[in-house]
Amino acid sequence: MALKSSNKVDTNTYEIEVTVAPEVFSDACTKAYMKQRKSIQLPGFRKGKATQGMIEKVYGEGVFFEEALEIVYPEAVTEAIKEAELRTVDQPYDLEVPVMSREEGVEMKMKVTVYPEVKLGDYKGLEADKKDTEASDEDVEAELKNVQERGSRLVTVEDRAAEMGDTAEIDFEGFVDGVAFDGGKGENFPLELGSGSFIPGFEEQVAGHNVDEEFDVNVTFPEEYAEELAGKDAVFKCKIHEIKTKELPELDDELAKDVSEFDTLEEYKEDLRKQLSEKKAEDARIELENELIDKVVDNMTCDVPECMFEQRVDEMVQEYAYRLQGQGIDLNTYLQYMGQDIEQFKETFRESAEKQVRAAIALEAIVDAEKIEVTDEDVDAEIAKLAEQYQMEADQIKAAIPAEHIASDLKTKKALDLVVDSAVIK
Repeated sequence: MALKSSNKVDTNTYEIEVTVAPEVFSDACTKAYMKQRKSIQLPGFRKGKATQGMIEKVYGEGVFFEEALEIVYPEAVTEAIKEAELRTVDQPYDLEVPVMSREEGVEMKMKVTVYPEVKLGDYKGLEADKKDTEASDEDVEAELKNVQERGSRLVTVEDRAAEMGDTAEIDFEGFVDGVAFDGGKGENFPLELGSGSFIPGFEEQVAGHNVDEEFDVNVTFPEEYAEELAGKDAVFKCKIHEIKTKELPELDDELAKDVSEFDTLEEYKEDLRKQLSEKKAEDARIELENELIDKVVDNMTCDVPECMFEQRVDEMVQEYAYRLQGQGIDLNTYLQYMGQDIEQFKETFRESAEKQVRAAIALEAIVDAEKIEVTDEDVDAEIAKLAEQYQMEADQIKAAIPAEHIASDLKTKKALDLVVDSAVIK
């Protein structure tokens, strides 16, 4: 097996010709025969006992060619790409096989998409604005409000109608043109008014009604909803069984004792201010990194293959699906609930995927330009850090993540640090 030729035919596209020697292809034909013979029966032979020669005589010499090609293809193409010193980013396509015989072997022609060429612009000394990292009084008060919310309890209301912010326990059934539709019915459903969990306009119309009151809610389904309901007017017949409102704990020393190690509210506030300032500093660093890497990307010249964006979108969808699984939700069920198909869902990741791919390409180009390296000690230290973070043994981390991946990530981090540390902060 050998590379016959490699020629650039378009941006990020090469056409390669690959040859497979006659003896290698002949061996592959024999392997294909051994794999298929149990399912082949010829007159005069018991099933699975016909010789390769007899089968080829009856069905033609090329009877095993297709499977033999599948046998030799992976290794032949991999070796050819390696010999051509190409860094491919997708599977080969536009396969042509002009020659395939025992006497001549195999000749294949195909196209491959390669990692893009990158021309870096400025990436050192970039200007950025200074970010505020000090927690304000408003930040502290907002966090205290969150603490109150987390410590709140629902109490039943009996002397008034439902208001936005209340939780109303309702029965409902939806109708379009007077006909009930699937999934439009619920009983004793706890609906937080103002949560935005129902169709736009629904929750606002529940507000103002009392316990045991029966009423209609008129809404129009969004255009991007499930196809059978998209854009249609609907009437929901509703009844309220119970209204509950949030009761917040008092902001006092007792609350501080309940939620922290401090005895007074003032001590707790100061600790909150410190924590929030640390969080703002961390967020400011991330914001600064994103701002600077956006500038690096804007300054570089690179024609990124479409397949790299598509692959990242697929990865992000899969990551999202795994998170849903952790909550016991299937992706298809989630999409039905959201009124989206898979292509619409993928599109929601597109912009972020493109930014991530371009950023990764830019940082890798900086690694190459600066000849950034990491030592075995750096990798070991990172493994130890990951082991502590995930409460695992170092050997488990090594088994789960190849050392070269960790080294690559560390190089990328050093490249990003270089961009940030050299920036001019105004």
